[in-house]
Amino acid sequence: MTPPLPDGHARPAGLVEDPLVDALRRAGCVFAEDEAGLIRRHARDSAELDEMVRRRVAGEPLEHLLGWVQFGDHRLSVGPGVFVPRQRSLLLAEEAVRTADERTGPVVVEAFCGVAPIASVVASSVADARVHASDIDAAALVHARRNLPGGAWIHQGSGFDAMPASLQGRIDVVAAVPPYVPEHAFGLLAPEARDHEPRRALTGGVDGLDHVDALIVDAQIWLSDDGVLLIEMNVAQFDEVARRRRSGEFVVDATSGDDGQTVVAVLTRRH
Repeated sequence: MTPPLPDGHARPAGLVEDPLVDALRRAGCVFAEDEAGLIRRHARDSAELDEMVRRRVAGEPLEHLLGWVQFGDHRLSVGPGVFVPRQRSLLLAEEAVRTADERTGPVVVEAFCGVAPIASVVASSVADARVHASDIDAAALVHARRNLPGGAWIHQGSGFDAMPASLQGRIDVVAAVPPYVPEHAFGLLAPEARDHEPRRALTGGVDGLDHVDALIVDAQIWLSDDGVLLIEMNVAQFDEVARRRRSGEFVVDATSGDDGQTVVAVLTRRH
């Protein structure tokens, strides 16, 4: 209970207890005040408000409740059961835009797109880009369709599996956030991710590099001669990727994020 103030004194607004904020804070929400405001604005009535609070306190991601995530300047559609784009992936989006913008009429593919955050940023930033997005998860692609402009192409499949054969050797930029969490680290993920996002959107084998390796191998067929492959991964994984590709077809460089954990591997063909 909030202690009473002496007679004649008003309690400062900042000290008034807010039961919603208190419930969210007790549930471990770091930004409880901000979340409370978003939930209140989203709920249409008290019943929906109570239900949203119940689900949030139980650990469901706020973005799943609201139906959107803010990704840079973009508000992207998301929903229950799909992978929520992380803010660290803005590094990949910026790199994809920069690389595509250096070309005329570039063909850009976001593989393992989920709700297509990278493709959405490229489509809105590079006017003449021909944008494709692919993912194996049909539920995520429903949101990808909402996030992408009508002229973008969406394909259901893993990696390049669903790409039309006509794109072989013609893709200028491939950007991907493949599942790269090592299997042994799955239990260390935040409950929001572990309990409410598809495991196949998170883990990538023993060392987390199964999908990364497959993308690099397949990219040899799909990229144009001066095409670029951009892959988000953990900084600890980059050295291993570079070591495996030391004598391969690609030169491997990296762009590092400010978080000290994320890198974008930049692969270009050797000439």
